Amino acid sequence: MPQPLIECIPNFSEGRRPEIIEQILDAIRAVPDAILLNSSSDPDHNRTVVTFVGSPAAVEQAAFAAIAKAQELINLDQHHGEHPRIGATDVVPFVPIRDATMADCVEIARRLGKRVGEELGIAVYLYEKAATSPERENLAAVRSGEYEAWKVEIDVNPERAPDFGPAVATPAGATVIGARSPLIAWNVYLDRPDLAAAEKIGKAVRHLSGGLRFVKALGLLVEGQAQISMNLTNYRRTPVHRAVELVRREAARYGLSVTRSELVGLIPQQALTDSAAWYLQLDDFDPMQVLENRLAAAQAESAAPAAADADQFLEALATGTAAPGGGSAAAYAGAMAAGLAAMVARLTVNKKAYKDVEDKMFALAEQADTLRAELTAGVQEDAAAFGEVMAAFKLPKATEEEQAARAAAIETATLHAADVPLASGRRAVAVMALAVQAAELGNTNAISDAASGVALARASLTAAGLNVKINALGLQDKKKADELRAAVADLAAEADALEARLAAALASRGGLG
Repeated sequence: MPQPLIECIPNFSEGRRPEIIEQILDAIRAVPDAILLNSSSDPDHNRTVVTFVGSPAAVEQAAFAAIAKAQELINLDQHHGEHPRIGATDVVPFVPIRDATMADCVEIARRLGKRVGEELGIAVYLYEKAATSPERENLAAVRSGEYEAWKVEIDVNPERAPDFGPAVATPAGATVIGARSPLIAWNVYLDRPDLAAAEKIGKAVRHLSGGLRFVKALGLLVEGQAQISMNLTNYRRTPVHRAVELVRREAARYGLSVTRSELVGLIPQQALTDSAAWYLQLDDFDPMQVLENRLAAAQAESAAPAAADADQFLEALATGTAAPGGGSAAAYAGAMAAGLAAMVARLTVNKKAYKDVEDKMFALAEQADTLRAELTAGVQEDAAAFGEVMAAFKLPKATEEEQAARAAAIETATLHAADVPLASGRRAVAVMALAVQAAELGNTNAISDAASGVALARASLTAAGLNVKINALGLQDKKKADELRAAVADLAAEADALEARLAAALASRGGLG
């Protein structure tokens, strides 16, 4: 199955020294699975926009490495440029691309923000979907007054208190980290260096001043030309062509005309396709009429579909072989339960009604993800442990020495074959606790999913316990066998208590008791 894919588009306050930019890019390239897609520098803005993608863990690590390198190399006290900024690494947004959600990106933003604040001593503010308050959702509001105002106010104005890190000004400034939808950075150049007109056009275009929804805009002077610098935060609702045409119309009021446009960073293909269809008046245009789109679709249709991991496991489980067996199935059920617990947590965050428990839900999702990964690995571990037992039984036994070695190997392998499902059982109980907490505190619209997670985790424990007991029967060390059975009994008692808590939560919150 394809890995989740996250995009990160950090903006660095350096656009004039290629050697500095290259070191930051090298820090990103050095992280395995982080794929650098684009770097765009503007000397007038004195800013570089970088785009890279990768797995959630890769983009998080690459972003941290880049922030650390920028802190080392960029001094905001010596920085000047046309573009607003507050930090060496000015803003770090995460965008879900494939098999990932906005909640996933919010989690990454918060984890990264905490780490940057604690390990690098940089003040961090969370914005957009990761914001901790409505006042900090808008990047412009967080960056108000830029670095110069921020460094004066950071330790005296409570409203400037960072979400993470010290309330102390350093030459690296502050970093704004968040999660958002895809954004298009688009600049339009005019034919004369009329700053006053450019500022009026920017005001007419941007949403906050009564312009187009989902458009942020500034009028600037760049390379001797007036520039309207725009960020389009939802290109589906306000397409590129609509923003450009409004700039063109407003510019005509001041006797100005558009000379060219400029794309900063990357753009979704659909945004360009929509604009082309609009300008060419292709009212009945179908994107599949684009040769490359149709070719890609045809190749996808002709390719033999790969079997999903789940299908492969279930097929293996149904064959006439002894492994994978009950222990693997127990781990698989526990992993599904952990997935449900994480799902409920993520359906709870970013909801106003559950603001008081948001931090707990973020932590719950992280713990559930860890347990899900461990239980998923347990599927193979259990099958491998059974294979070790079978291999031990096949050892030679012609001599007394061989018999002794064989007996010792069987005992060691059998003990391991019991320990693996016992570990799955312990994880299953931990998942039960998380799912119960999700039922008690999480989104009530998903309370049945939390309860389903508890049920699956209990089934996981039951199946794991049976596999512990069957292996304990084969141990020569009866004391150890008794300890294993006692451990299963203790886990069952914990599970009973958790099921009682779930019943209370279902009765009081969901009406399902």
